[in-house]
Amino acid sequence: MTKYYDLEERTFEFAKEVRLFVKTLPKTVVNIEDGKQVVRSSGSVGANYIEANKSFSKKDFKFRIKICREEAKE
Repeated sequence: MTKYYDLEERTFEFAKEVRLFVKTLPKTVVNIEDGKQVVRSSGSVGANYIEANKSFSKKDFKFRIKICREEAKE
């Protein structure tokens, strides 16, 4: 039996988990600034993936998936 993984759901869960983790960090200037960036990037992965699914062509889909990958690397 193969498991079905809904990538939209997984990226949403990832963004939620990142937010929960960032809340546990000590409130230092560095953690606050880095935390903001990590939270933005984690949410952007899912948003860009949803946009990729709405693309009109395979070329556009590939381009948008590359953006998702770059956000995930960040």
